Amino acid sequence: MANKQVIDAMWDDSPVDVSTEVNFIWSIANKLRGTYQSDKYKDVIIPMVIIRRFECALAPTKQKVVEQFKTNPNYPVKAMYRISGFQFYNTSEFDLAELVNDADHLAANFKAYLQSFSPNVQEIIVSAEKGLDFCKQIDKMDKNNRLLSVVKAFSELDLNPRTIDNVKMGYIFEDLIRRFSENAEAGDHYTGRDIIKLMVNILLAEGCDDIFDDGKVITVLDQACGTGGMLSTSYNFIKRYNPTADVRLFGQEINPESYAICLAEMMIKGQNAENICYQDTMKADCFKDTKMRFVIENPPFGTPWGGKDAAEGVEDAVNDEYKKRFDGRWGAGLPGSGDMQMLFLQSAIDKMDEHLGRAAIIENGSPLFNGGTASGESQIRRWILENDLVEAIIALPTELFYNTEIATYIWVLSKNKRAERKGKIQLIDASNIYHKLRKALGKKKNEISPDDRSKITKLYFDFIESEESRIFKNEDFIYREYAIMQPLQRSYAITEERVQYMLQSGALSTLYDEAKVNELENAEELTGKEQKKLEGYIENKPVYDAIIEALENSLTDKKYMSEKEFLPVLTDVLKNATADKKIISKIAYGLSEMDKSAEIKKDKKGNIIYDKDSKDIELVAYEEDIQDYMDREVIPYVPDAKAFFEENLGAKKTVIKTGAEIPFTRTFYKYQAPQSSVELADKFVELERMVSESIEKLFG
Repeated sequence: MANKQVIDAMWDDSPVDVSTEVNFIWSIANKLRGTYQSDKYKDVIIPMVIIRRFECALAPTKQKVVEQFKTNPNYPVKAMYRISGFQFYNTSEFDLAELVNDADHLAANFKAYLQSFSPNVQEIIVSAEKGLDFCKQIDKMDKNNRLLSVVKAFSELDLNPRTIDNVKMGYIFEDLIRRFSENAEAGDHYTGRDIIKLMVNILLAEGCDDIFDDGKVITVLDQACGTGGMLSTSYNFIKRYNPTADVRLFGQEINPESYAICLAEMMIKGQNAENICYQDTMKADCFKDTKMRFVIENPPFGTPWGGKDAAEGVEDAVNDEYKKRFDGRWGAGLPGSGDMQMLFLQSAIDKMDEHLGRAAIIENGSPLFNGGTASGESQIRRWILENDLVEAIIALPTELFYNTEIATYIWVLSKNKRAERKGKIQLIDASNIYHKLRKALGKKKNEISPDDRSKITKLYFDFIESEESRIFKNEDFIYREYAIMQPLQRSYAITEERVQYMLQSGALSTLYDEAKVNELENAEELTGKEQKKLEGYIENKPVYDAIIEALENSLTDKKYMSEKEFLPVLTDVLKNATADKKIISKIAYGLSEMDKSAEIKKDKKGNIIYDKDSKDIELVAYEEDIQDYMDREVIPYVPDAKAFFEENLGAKKTVIKTGAEIPFTRTFYKYQAPQSSVELADKFVELERMVSESIEKLFG
């Protein structure tokens, strides 16, 4: 059980100025103008930054590695790691500066240099399948006389890990990626460090006393790890508190550039390269046998997992995993195929350590409320709430990301809730806790400052009710769906209005449908079934016309107060058109309307029959007595209404009427009275005066 002891999670790295390095790199990017479109600069710049970063890291041990390779070209890879001091190496006598000295053979020598890296680096830089396929860019630059200037410029860039640590390098990558991703889709947005630091703060704010144990193994997973910013920030924070901790980072990523950056930085950190996987999380869990102490991630928004727009193989993989139920990752159900966010949510829960696991996940608003009662989204929410897995949901400010202004939320999940949180969920409205940037960065106009981060973390940790914090029982967001119906009371009449309504309602559409006939007759080709349907319509047309004629010839204002009274009259009217009782019954219902003065219809046992056309839906809190709800919300307005709970879990086709939603916005809604008509009129008059004055000045 987690104790109420907060970690001082407000540690922050000192302000990092990367403008010199980024501006220099961007000046190199400008050398590509003409050969590359600006949105393709990254195809060169990202790999070159990684190459130069590796080269600078290896410089102190490079000669020893080269000498060992000359002595024994088959020297074991892992033994070579020990010589290089990293989980990678390069056996070439070349470096970027040396390559420039032989301009005539630069392209060939550069490729040879890259192929002298250890296999794991080659996979990042050279591989066409899993990496950046950089040899293609070498050929392109060489062909267009850009290669020499680019290589020479990068050879002069200092990216030595001893002068530019992982934190600063992370900021350099962040700034570069931001520039490259300003026009990216909203679902591909890059997560700024201010947001990541808040997420880490929240994760470490409670339930983390164990991370101080000497030599503690702490696992951190990001299933959409991008360039590794969340993993790196988590690593830095944890190591700050416990330098002896063995922090092991795990990530999955499907974007090759992001994957390459992430893997490069993890390798320089000394992390196991095998724990950073180039893999779609929807297709596979790369770490099946490992449960994670922390999960932190920002999965894509609005990205389909099924249908024609889904990535190849994803839908089949998701469905196969779903068949495993709770032996797989999607035991609670599948959301609509157009958005995979709630699949990431379930996968994160599956990966969390069963006793201590904590997670912070960014989602947009959809997972809070999307879907009807029986939908996958609703049932996933219900399962999460019933299993007491959500600690808090925090609304973030808008305009916080570089390429989207969308509203976002942090879901804080825990399998280690402290006692007072058990059975409860905290909603925090932090949408107004931010500072304006002096200059917008793409669509990012706001940032979460250290003071903002401290305030939000305090709201979370204090766990008390306030203007910005609301606390609920989990059951408050679980509801039952009731059908509310009134007794079947209908009057019947053959009037022009009721005949038109009957036709518009489709009462005779199975007999004859003019619109469908036109559609079938104008179709280029009909299936056998469609042809048969068309022939049936044509055959029924005389009967249809006869019914309409008979009704139009029998128009009257006379009203009948029961079906029993009306059916003999209608049967007589239609005697020359049809004797089909089913058709006559449909016509009768089409000619009826609700009438509280009409006779209440009952079945053979004397039970009241309720009007399905009067059906309305009420969502009632799970723990509330339905009669209390009816007496308060329905009966005062519809005295004869009755509630029906239509759930049937034992039916051949299960009927589910218990669901869950989290109406976050409604919880914090504040009514603002509209301006009075007098105030608005005064404003209009003032505007008219200003317009008149402007026209007069303009035209004299």
